Amino acid sequence: MRRPALLPLTATLASAALLLAACSGTAGDDASGAPDASGDAGAGVATPSAGGTLVYASGDAEPTCLDPHVGGNYPQALLASQFLEPLVGRDADGTITPWLATEWTTSDDGLTWDFTLAERTFTDGTAFDAEAVKANVEHLKDPDTGSSTGYLALAKVDSVEVVDAQHARFHLSEPDAALLESLSQPWTAMESPTGIARGTDANCLAPVGTGPFVVTGWTPQQQVDLVRNDDYVRPDGTAEPALLDGITWRFLPDAATRYAALISGEVQVIDNPQPDTIAAADADSSLGVEHIDAPRPGSVNRIELNSGQAPFDDVAVREAFIRAADPEPGIETLFAGVTERSFSPLASVEPLAYSDPDLFTTDVEAANALLDQAGWTTRDADGVRTKDGNRLTVRMPVSTNQSVAAEQSLFEQIQANVAGVGFELVLEPMDLGAWYTALGNKEYEAVSAPYTKVGPDVLRILYHSDGTVPAPSGYFANHAFVRDAELDGWLDEAASTQDDDRRAELVQQAQQRVLEGFYILPLYDQQNHFLVRGATGVDVLHTVSTPTFVDASLTS
Repeated sequence: MRRPALLPLTATLASAALLLAACSGTAGDDASGAPDASGDAGAGVATPSAGGTLVYASGDAEPTCLDPHVGGNYPQALLASQFLEPLVGRDADGTITPWLATEWTTSDDGLTWDFTLAERTFTDGTAFDAEAVKANVEHLKDPDTGSSTGYLALAKVDSVEVVDAQHARFHLSEPDAALLESLSQPWTAMESPTGIARGTDANCLAPVGTGPFVVTGWTPQQQVDLVRNDDYVRPDGTAEPALLDGITWRFLPDAATRYAALISGEVQVIDNPQPDTIAAADADSSLGVEHIDAPRPGSVNRIELNSGQAPFDDVAVREAFIRAADPEPGIETLFAGVTERSFSPLASVEPLAYSDPDLFTTDVEAANALLDQAGWTTRDADGVRTKDGNRLTVRMPVSTNQSVAAEQSLFEQIQANVAGVGFELVLEPMDLGAWYTALGNKEYEAVSAPYTKVGPDVLRILYHSDGTVPAPSGYFANHAFVRDAELDGWLDEAASTQDDDRRAELVQQAQQRVLEGFYILPLYDQQNHFLVRGATGVDVLHTVSTPTFVDASLTS
């Protein structure tokens, strides 16, 4: 099951100061919503060839479990998209498309959904059928699985009825307008029931799916090995396997090391490049590096202010922090023009995103006045405001696995800006595990917590009062601790209505309430950049913007 390790990168590569070049990459779709081979590795490269092993280097945290049903973070989605497939897909314009389910209908009351299933077989020989769908939903909803993202996505699914082998009937506790969006995600993708039955430990090492590749080995802190599924059937029913023999998925935390490996030819695809590196790519195309920009759907990157405890339980203090933060100059310089400032809770790729820039105008005078009005009128020797003997301290755990260096530098600039009006912003860099622990223990007043979910229903996950209650994994998504009964009502109705116009109206109202309550400081879209060299046909899925290599081939 395990393969020999790749040789370590040389010290020369690890320390190289390099520039890169890029050609704009755009993803395409066929009628099924699956990606096509629209990627181009740049002018002047050799023709593609079949076979070979593509090496991918990831800067995201290495998963502790490859089964995306367990927990449910983005590093799991990156990998799982290579070997698991969802019931439905999604086009670039947001249209839900067939995948493992070929068609579906819903009852007038929205409580019953019937899915017709494609004829497929998991790579361990287990049939993909209605029994498998039932087993997957039960696995996601079982508290012992420890799911968060998938568990929350399917919260309204009471049960799955096996009508016959190719027909599964979902019974819901209440209508769910986001059900198809939720079922398009890697965290709800279908796994072999035989694989699940092995138990969590075994399934975490190598989940079994119907996808174009198969997990054959995992060397912790180093790489995951995948080989081609020769029996792969595409979403449109075409039996056509991937061109590559396999993928070696390496974990290289350092951005300079990843890029050096790309230029040397040791790897063909990297993620999480630094913004200045991406900008340099646009200036010089001679290296034949393709840049794929694929912002994640759902929420934006934002700083959430914990309204459930002091000092941000006071809206005036929240507004003062936001008026003083002034992130825009930092975004412009640190991100080298590769992203734009957001003023919305939703990503720019979400059609229902609502913005209000006026709420986020920097105004130091107003920030000082707000803090005075809130009773933070005195300062200590360090210039930090005090009230009733307490310092105006804001703890902000920072996940070094999720925040690139440019973002960490942006937080430091915000730290200096808010200090000018008397805040002590304490940035606490830590790895992903410690970060989850800090959030679970509520040891924070501010946090930047990316959350990816297809569609505007992410607002319900992030800002409904129910989101303050931990999922079975222990994770809760409402880090701002928004508890607003009227907002809950809008989010509930938006999640259940089958009237698209009414849903859009409610989604805008909800966004306005979150913004006007100063619960968050929006920053920019969740960044998702890939650099490709030595390969062509690399694409992204239009669900949660994970890469796909089904049409990829190596070039020489």
